[in-house]
Amino acid sequence: MVTQHMIRRRMARTTPLLLALLLLGFALIATQFGDRALARMASETLIRVAMVVGFWIFVGNSGVVSFGHAAFACVGAYVSAWLTLKPAMKSMLLPGLPDAVAAADWHVFPAAIVAGLVAALVALVSGAAILRLSGIAASIATFAFLAMINTIWSNWTPITGGTSSVVGLARYVTPWVALGWALAAILVAAVYSASASGLALRATREDEVAASASGIDRYRHRLLAYTLSGFFVGVGGALMGHYIGVINPDGFYLSLTFLMLAMLVVGGIGSLSGAVVGVLALSLAVDALVRLEKGVTIGQATFSLPPGSQEIIIAIAMILVLIFRPTGLLAGREIMLPARWVAGRNQSDK
Repeated sequence: MVTQHMIRRRMARTTPLLLALLLLGFALIATQFGDRALARMASETLIRVAMVVGFWIFVGNSGVVSFGHAAFACVGAYVSAWLTLKPAMKSMLLPGLPDAVAAADWHVFPAAIVAGLVAALVALVSGAAILRLSGIAASIATFAFLAMINTIWSNWTPITGGTSSVVGLARYVTPWVALGWALAAILVAAVYSASASGLALRATREDEVAASASGIDRYRHRLLAYTLSGFFVGVGGALMGHYIGVINPDGFYLSLTFLMLAMLVVGGIGSLSGAVVGVLALSLAVDALVRLEKGVTIGQATFSLPPGSQEIIIAIAMILVLIFRPTGLLAGREIMLPARWVAGRNQSDK
């Protein structure tokens, strides 16, 4: 006999599959039926999906708003650059690198994995201290960590190039490479969310006192989610570097922090589907507004928005979402197949 609990579990398992189909359809439309600008937008959007889903692994399950995850993207981007840049380029731009790193000439894929692992290690070490705090204190501590990483990277000139841009990164990322990493992030996020650690962490999010009374170790589960989250945000930073071809510490600072937060808030922090939908919604809106700023010709007339309109319109849209839909577009719900589709014949016949 199929119980209601089994039906809910089957429904939950369809979420990553449906999100994968959504992103696959998005990538196909952008690459097969759009122009080159749309294909580039698709690559950037799918990289953001990987980063924001990684961000959600911690924020969505713990309920702690982190302002420091852009630091992991910064670490990941620079680690990948250290491993993939040509040795001659590194000798000019980054003369202080250790000999083994200066001589490295890796392919981007293993470098991205190592970048994620180093970012995860940084998350583990920093989270060991930060996550002993809770509430607004933890959020402020994550922002302090971000400022610290940005200051170090901006002044560690022989190793990072300081405030100068590091150029010459291989332009490796295509929509399909970014799609692969986005799907990997979604799968891992779904598996973690359904795991014992994910369930325990969400219990601390809903009622910290009751969870503690039940014997749940909040600190351990938060640290695990924080570390796993750091891995995918670090990989996202590496992908961003190999998509643009240039990295700079300020590219992984406040603007990226608030962009990830905005996408998560618009879609809905309470669900994995909300994280994905938030990225797609804001990315498509920004692309449409940029095109309108450049001008759209209809017949004999050309319509265009004043420069800078996209920031104002996006800000107004976010305010409206927060007022009329404070829990996000999906309101904490997951995209999944209806119960009657997964219940089985015996259940559907009742």
